[in-house]
Amino acid sequence: MAMLTRTLGAQGLAVSALGLGCMGMSDFYGRRDDAESTATIQYAVDRGVTLFDTADAYGPHTNEVLVGRALAGVRNRVVLATKCGILRDPADPLVRGVCGRPDYIRSSCEASLKRLGTDTIDLYYLHRVDPEVPIEDSVGAMADLVAEGKVRFLGLSELSPATLRRACQVHPITAVQSEYSLWTRDPEDGILQACRELGVGFVPFSPLGRGFLTGQLRRFEDFEPDDSRRLSPRFQGANFQKNLELVARIEDMAAARGCSASQLALAWVLGQGGDIVPIPGTKRRDRLDENLGALEQVLCPGELQELSGLFPPGAAAGLRYPEGLMHMVNR
Repeated sequence: MAMLTRTLGAQGLAVSALGLGCMGMSDFYGRRDDAESTATIQYAVDRGVTLFDTADAYGPHTNEVLVGRALAGVRNRVVLATKCGILRDPADPLVRGVCGRPDYIRSSCEASLKRLGTDTIDLYYLHRVDPEVPIEDSVGAMADLVAEGKVRFLGLSELSPATLRRACQVHPITAVQSEYSLWTRDPEDGILQACRELGVGFVPFSPLGRGFLTGQLRRFEDFEPDDSRRLSPRFQGANFQKNLELVARIEDMAAARGCSASQLALAWVLGQGGDIVPIPGTKRRDRLDENLGALEQVLCPGELQELSGLFPPGAAAGLRYPEGLMHMVNR
């Protein structure tokens, strides 16, 4: 089956209908296997995936190096997306800052270009909005990078509709990235509508609920000690058990269709509009194949509605980030 394509934004950035989120290859989800991750990235290219997503905060920095090396031989065939704006505290994973200053954005871009081994970043996101810096200043700095040929298209992540509207007054925004899945339907509260009014594409990360919607996660104790999901309220205590009950509804419907829970959950996200390009993450080729199989699961309006009803907005138990990090989204 030939890879389906979709267009992000009114500027015409064409990408594969599913991208590959590379964050977990280097950070947050337990042990690394750079050899298998590299093989997965290259296999994704062979399967027709063209959108690859990373950020300077992943590692930090090491994920950009991994992705850049893996794609070095096929750079002209792919769309490379990275981000700046999150400041990591190596001593405490719950402590993070943000920076949207123009000088910081410029220096971050220069550093990302070197780590990625490329002259141009195809899609450059501001990872989080800095409340101390007007969005006009941050996007203005990013627009300068476009004018200089260092960046092709601009994106923003986890922001409010009002901030997006202000940003679009400065420079066209090609994509907004935010968490979106059956268990995180917050974008339906306004940002999706704003994107469509403004001609901005939408890129859902964690479309499988950080792995929860795969049906493969059964016990909190199975997470490795350095797995960040141990810190997420949705994966803790009674929340974990309640959310397992919700996943069972997806598994039942998937079994009736003859597909996996992952494929059904991804098909639901894909079915929310042709301007949506999910970026499920995986470190393994077999999981990549499973995710790409979601493109064959085309849901009719009735099935989309049934799934939405099985997993209605607000059904998931617990915040999607630890409380101390929730203030960084929807600014």
